[in-house]
Amino acid sequence: MNLLDILKDVEYEIKGNKDIDIEYLSIDSRNIKKNTMFICITGFNVDGHDFIDTALEKGAVCLVVEKEIKSKYENLTIIKVKNSRISMSTIANNFYKNPTENIKMIGVTGTNGKTSVSFYIHSILMKYKLKVGLIGTVSTKINKKDVPIEFATSTTPDTIELMQILDYMKQNNVDNIVMEVTSHALALYKVEDLKFFVSVFTNLTQDHLDLHKTMENYRNAKAKLFTKSNISVINIDDEYGKYMEEIAIGKVITYSIEKDSDIKAENIIYSQNYSSFDVYIFGKNHKFILPIPGIFSVYNALATIGVAISLDIPITVIQDALENLETVPGRIETIPNTMGLNIIVDYSHTPDSLKNIILTAKEFTKNKVITVFGCGGDRDKSKRPLMAKESSTFSDFSVITSDNPRTEEPTLILKDIEKGMVNKNYILIEDRKEAIEFAINMATKYDTVIIAGKGHETYQIFKDKTIDFDDRLVVKEAINKKI
Repeated sequence: MNLLDILKDVEYEIKGNKDIDIEYLSIDSRNIKKNTMFICITGFNVDGHDFIDTALEKGAVCLVVEKEIKSKYENLTIIKVKNSRISMSTIANNFYKNPTENIKMIGVTGTNGKTSVSFYIHSILMKYKLKVGLIGTVSTKINKKDVPIEFATSTTPDTIELMQILDYMKQNNVDNIVMEVTSHALALYKVEDLKFFVSVFTNLTQDHLDLHKTMENYRNAKAKLFTKSNISVINIDDEYGKYMEEIAIGKVITYSIEKDSDIKAENIIYSQNYSSFDVYIFGKNHKFILPIPGIFSVYNALATIGVAISLDIPITVIQDALENLETVPGRIETIPNTMGLNIIVDYSHTPDSLKNIILTAKEFTKNKVITVFGCGGDRDKSKRPLMAKESSTFSDFSVITSDNPRTEEPTLILKDIEKGMVNKNYILIEDRKEAIEFAINMATKYDTVIIAGKGHETYQIFKDKTIDFDDRLVVKEAINKKI
């Protein structure tokens, strides 16, 4: 594509040859090909401006920079911008020719529930015979087929990768795209040039303060989504819901269990394997059954219903799809066994989500609830004692272990967690496999064992290595050993 076409709507200063064609975009000097535009991002740990020579040696023909640079390469095209991240969004959108044009984008944001709500919406739209894309933590796919594009980050891809995925979905004639939109993605301008037809706010509880520093900054990052959405579906039982409602620029649909709202659940019945409830949608009552227990699952269903009615999906289709949902990997995923134990693997990794999964388990547990959990390294340290407080308050016994320690020492993370324990009903076991085996061996008939924090993940990250590690497989091994 011609350089000037790529730079449409970008504020820039240019040096060098303007009449060049660009075949690739990249922010990684290791992935440069011939005729690549290398966009220099000032990151938290690495500065792309430090890798300019490497990029040029590999075939980059154009640089996008936000710092003054000197180059030994003659006739090099240099594009100077104020903010490389913001400019990259527009550049990538232009390069892939506005891939979301004529596609209904559905964004889901919040601390907890993004993955489940996205899966629920995806299921309903497939039930309605639409061709739908899904971009999120667990998978990126069109209907049930995975998209053959890998990306590095765990939830929202980086801008260039995201536009590539969106373009792939456009070429495959999707009608709607459901996308988890993280606070990181919003704060770092990954979705700056996207317009959403409908977006969801699930909730906001403490997380990611390593990036945002304050809850106000975290809230403001999430709120950006509702300034770019035609319709906003908002949980007004959450303390931040009112703010999201006020900041939204388009139509607002509210949902709740406690407060009056457009979509409200009442007469909720929970069991070990399902939830049933009435939903009043703009005053009219409908019966729903969800094959997933817990109050947070009801909230997720309400959010999903709000999106579905925004898309004019018939109520009967919504009811049928929700009643026949498949398990979301790593979300209240039950591990079958013959010992009379209820063993749950769940992604809960915030104080609020951990409390919710424990309280859900207590609703149907005849004996003890044993919770295995840890906290990730190089992340918000202030939530560690808060996680401990929730587990020790609501579990009968806690096993504190490693999550993804990353560059931190696991023993120090465990000590940070231990500071928040409010009783002595716990043990510290650094090795996660040993911790899971301990919990399974400790459990007796009619106990519930919750393995929290990693859910669908199939790896564990240490300072010097990343190893294969799947909580679900480790649980099955522990069960076989106990039998």
